Amino acid sequence: MNTTVLLIGRILLGLLFVPAGFGKLMGAAGFAGYLGSLGVPAPLAMAYLVGLFELVFGLMVILGFKTRLAAFLLAGFCVVTAFIGHWGDMSAILKNFALAGGFLYLASFGAYPPAVDRAPTNRI
Repeated sequence: MNTTVLLIGRILLGLLFVPAGFGKLMGAAGFAGYLGSLGVPAPLAMAYLVGLFELVFGLMVILGFKTRLAAFLLAGFCVVTAFIGHWGDMSAILKNFALAGGFLYLASFGAYPPAVDRAPTNRI
């Protein structure tokens, strides 16, 4: 199995969420307005939580740290946000479902090297 290709796939999956999370954290008020228009309770707090979630778990996938957990949570996040944030936009819903599928694969098989999860150990 070509680990370079697997690393690139993992980076591409996580890369979508890192800048998105950072942008939500930096523009929390604007994102909170959008969440409020959707009827999400405590929209400003939720904006910060969502931004932090995307940033942290996106980085975890890229680095290969606790990859299965991060991928599983991001898969669920993609499905939930498909219905909450993208209702009425079939293309965005299908994109989120496809991302969820990719994350479920990653959750099932885990990260291959190079990854923090698969770092070599120096046992004597």
